[in-house]
Amino acid sequence: MKILAINPGSTSTKIAVFEDEKSIFSHTLRHSVEELTRYPRIIDQFEFRKNLVVDELKADGIPFEFDAIVGRGGLLKPIPGGVYEVNDAMLNDIMHAMRTHACNLGCLIASELAAMLPGCRAFIADPGVVDELEEVARVTGSPLMPRITIWHALNQRAIARRFARELSAAHPGQPVAYEDLNLIICHLGGGISVGAHRKGRVIDVNNALDGEGPFSPERAGTLPAGDLIDLCFSGKLTQAELKKRISGKAGLTAHLGTNNVAEVVARIEQGDEHARLVLDAMIYQIAKSVGGAAVALEGQIDAILLTGGIAYSEYVVSRLSKRVSFLAPVHTYPGEDEMEALALNALGALRGELEVKVYQ
Repeated sequence: MKILAINPGSTSTKIAVFEDEKSIFSHTLRHSVEELTRYPRIIDQFEFRKNLVVDELKADGIPFEFDAIVGRGGLLKPIPGGVYEVNDAMLNDIMHAMRTHACNLGCLIASELAAMLPGCRAFIADPGVVDELEEVARVTGSPLMPRITIWHALNQRAIARRFARELSAAHPGQPVAYEDLNLIICHLGGGISVGAHRKGRVIDVNNALDGEGPFSPERAGTLPAGDLIDLCFSGKLTQAELKKRISGKAGLTAHLGTNNVAEVVARIEQGDEHARLVLDAMIYQIAKSVGGAAVALEGQIDAILLTGGIAYSEYVVSRLSKRVSFLAPVHTYPGEDEMEALALNALGALRGELEVKVYQ
């Protein structure tokens, strides 16, 4: 089976080609600010990014012959995790999505390219809106604002399955599946999500996009509600500017003028005590979220897994591990496995090993 995986991000589009489980090509297309500012809305970047994918494959001599094309899932309505075939209902909802992000382009590009090939199928897998919360986790102090989930579902699940495979390899004759484990998984990137995984279902996780959980390099996390209301009615900022203060120009960016953790650590090493305070506060908030996930799992935790780009930082990992390792062993998986996860989900669907769900 030959599979094309497409992962649109804020300033890049990652593409990878797999033959069965084996990656035979991968490339990251970078998009400059100048290129993207030509498009008033993210959805307007569709043709631009789709054509770049086709041109890159042609330039690298990759035949345009695929059994499936799988895109990163967008900010659709809440759905259970799994593999979904792209259909008209999904395309309609993504064109009118309430939240905008480049990931919304994934199913559009996959659908358009798959339509060019006889018999080729278009999928998405574990989009960021995967919602498997227990009902008690949805309730807030206001019935007007129930909790929703926007998180790094694809990478968290990929890392969980990788950890399960490693456990199985370490104990021959005692196979372990993701569905056998209770895990706390922290995706540490531009946004930070902390998920409580109970036997293959994520029973609690924060909205990592626009206002819940720990602050991150680019996002504000949970804020004092009264102060936020006062700021909204102060007249100092427009609605669009306020949203940027929640997601984009928030977190480390707002405090320190950078979203680069390595740069912040370098400043700390040069004696910048304010940078130390802010980064340590972010670590502290992540640790508190891990503690909350431990409560959701009633203390039954097999492991805590740290992933995402910030997991490369020894400064962050060592300090976070010190705060939470009393709960369970901590394992680190820097970066992300999203391209492989997309391809393996599509492959499982083609082989009939995974249920193909219908988006409605």
